[in-house]
Amino acid sequence: MSRAVSSRSQLSPPYVATYNREKMNSRDNSEQSTCNDEPRGRQKYQPVLPISSQMSKQLSSFRVLRSTIHAVEIDDVKEIFEQWISSRVRSHYVALCNVHMVMEAYNKSSFHGALASADLVAPDGMPLIWAGRRRGFQLRRRVYGPDLFLEFCQTTVAKGYRHFLFGGHPGVPSAVAARLTRSCPGIQIAGTYSPPFRKHTAAEHSEMIARINDSGADVLWVALGCPKQELWMYENRDRLNVPVVVGVGQAFDLYAGRVRQAPRWTRDIGLEWAFRLITNPRRLWRRYLICNTQFLCCLALDGLGLLECEQPLDN
Repeated sequence: MSRAVSSRSQLSPPYVATYNREKMNSRDNSEQSTCNDEPRGRQKYQPVLPISSQMSKQLSSFRVLRSTIHAVEIDDVKEIFEQWISSRVRSHYVALCNVHMVMEAYNKSSFHGALASADLVAPDGMPLIWAGRRRGFQLRRRVYGPDLFLEFCQTTVAKGYRHFLFGGHPGVPSAVAARLTRSCPGIQIAGTYSPPFRKHTAAEHSEMIARINDSGADVLWVALGCPKQELWMYENRDRLNVPVVVGVGQAFDLYAGRVRQAPRWTRDIGLEWAFRLITNPRRLWRRYLICNTQFLCCLALDGLGLLECEQPLDN
């Protein structure tokens, strides 16, 4: 299924989405905007985005609390990536959104702004898939970061795309690159880098960006974890010369075998969080027990029209 995609969007209350679009197959810098208003309650939130001449359908989206999620699956995202790489107009950054991310955006204005500015916000998390289905979208499969990462690398080897692996613990990006080279013969690895787990100096930051830009990468895979990776992509989106910049969370750790992956059946029915909580309770108990509980309460209140979604809680 062929769809177009939005450029960076700014979501401003009450539920007004303004999208600035660039045509995929033109270097024309003219901008278009589409605004859609939605009253409170349980009505659908589906801003319709402009399409390029080569796209047969429009990309719609739906609201989950304060976040706008695009109604896409992995095949749609791969097609969008290839269009961005082909046009090379500018850098586009992609957020793969789950419940944790939705609640970060609900609670914190800084993260809400970062997420609303993404060129594509894809549903990575079964609760978001269920929300999309409830609003009439035929979403069969979530855009799971590790699956997207591996599938895009495997299916585009012949096209010669260059991949830069950014993030993870020391040695992990290089281990992932080595395994990709074995499993995907001919894949082009533009570079790998594991940034220090501390605040970076201005010189270090400039060196990181220069290394990425000088590599000639077509795709920058960012594995810093939420919300760090989304904030990093948002803050550096105008300094990067890479067509596709996408946050994939723990994809590197999973592919390198550093952490265990939840069984497929738990991922398919929305119980991956339970597996991760059991295997790493000290680090994840707050995220899943508190965050998931808040999410369910907010959804219930939103369904009754009783939830304040116009401003983050920190306001």
